[in-house]
Amino acid sequence: MTMTNYAEGETKVKKQSFLPDDYRPAEDEPFMNDRQVEYFRRKLLDWKAELLEGSREMIETLQDGTRNIPDVTDRASEETDRALELRTRDRARKLVSKIDAALRRIDEGEFGYCSVTGDPISLKRLDARPIATMSLEAQEKHERREKVHRDE
Repeated sequence: MTMTNYAEGETKVKKQSFLPDDYRPAEDEPFMNDRQVEYFRRKLLDWKAELLEGSREMIETLQDGTRNIPDVTDRASEETDRALELRTRDRARKLVSKIDAALRRIDEGEFGYCSVTGDPISLKRLDARPIATMSLEAQEKHERREKVHRDE
């Protein structure tokens, strides 16, 4: 790699990674510009790290909590707690795969656009739910269709 190419690559990395701590995507800037993309990438990566840390802690708790409890009521209560923790862990696992899918969409340049209409998803919606794949309107239409089919 020549010095010029290295400098260009370094500038690109710095440009991509520089984001003020107080930055929030705004409607008056170009949709999914470099700063917005980096903002959502970091938001997704932080969320994923938080979920994975929670899973690690939960696994340790479950492993440490294995014991023989003679009282039937106490044992039933502990088994209920374990089942709840396992369901929570399963939800976190599914959420991590949705986060990974959102990160792939960022890499492919598809993040922030509705998978149904191709229209931009509102920044408010993406900030609240960065794994969203549909605009609010498309999501509501989808849920209404689901409800109609469920009621039949």
